[in-house]
Amino acid sequence: MSNLRGPNGCNWDKEQDHNSIKNNLIEEAYELLEAIDEKNPDKMKEELGDLLLQIIFHSQMAKEEKQFDIYDVIDVLSQKLVRRHPHVFGESNAKTSKEIIKQWENIKKEENDKQHRKSITDGIPKHLPSILKAVKIQKKVSKVGFDWEHVDDVINKIQEELDEVKQAHNEKQALAAIKEEIGDLLFASINLARFLDICPDDALSGTITKFQKRFKYIEVNLNKPLETASSEELEALWEQAKKKS
Repeated sequence: MSNLRGPNGCNWDKEQDHNSIKNNLIEEAYELLEAIDEKNPDKMKEELGDLLLQIIFHSQMAKEEKQFDIYDVIDVLSQKLVRRHPHVFGESNAKTSKEIIKQWENIKKEENDKQHRKSITDGIPKHLPSILKAVKIQKKVSKVGFDWEHVDDVINKIQEELDEVKQAHNEKQALAAIKEEIGDLLFASINLARFLDICPDDALSGTITKFQKRFKYIEVNLNKPLETASSEELEALWEQAKKKS
C-alpha cells in the first residue's frame, strides 16, 4: 500500500482519502458475511483479505499524515483485549459468559472515551443499519431491566402496533404519522426476534432469499411476459412455488 500510494504508484490509490473509500469498508464487510453464510472457506479467505486491505489503506493514509500507522492500530487493539479480559490476563474470577459480559460492560464504562456518555443508549454508530441499531439499543436497555417478562407480552405489543398502523391508514392520517406507526411496528417485531435470541437481520435475509427463489419460479414457469399475467395466474404459480420450497 505504501508503494501504491508512493511517487511511482497507482494514481487512483494516490487520489483517495478516508472519506472517498469509507463505503468500501461496508461493502467488503457484507461480502464477507455472504461468504460466511455460504460456508465457503476459499471465498471467506479472499473476502477477509479484501476487508483487511481497507484497514491497511486507512492506516497508510493516517501514517502519511503522521497520525498513526497499522502497528498503532494493532497495539491499541491488543491493549483493549488485555484490559477487557482480566479473567484471562489478570486476577478476575469471572467464568460464565454472563459474568464475562457484565464485566466487559463495566470495564467499557470506566474507559475515558466512554465516560462522557449521558445515556446507556449512546455510543451506537450512527451509520449502523437500522435493524442492527435497534437490536443494540434493545439489548442495552434490557441489561438494566427495561424489557418484557414474557414472549406473549412482546407478541401483544406487535398486535397493538399493527392495529395502530391500520387505524392511521383507515383514518387517512398524514404520511408522517403512518410512517411513525410502521416504525413502531418494525421496532416491536425486531424486539420479538431479539427476545427469542434470533438475529432479525438473518431472519429477514432468509425471507428475502426465499422470496427471490419463489418469484424466480414464477418467472421461469409463466411462459409469458410478467406484465401480461393476471393476478390469479401469478398467485397460482406463487402457491406452486411455496409447495416446492
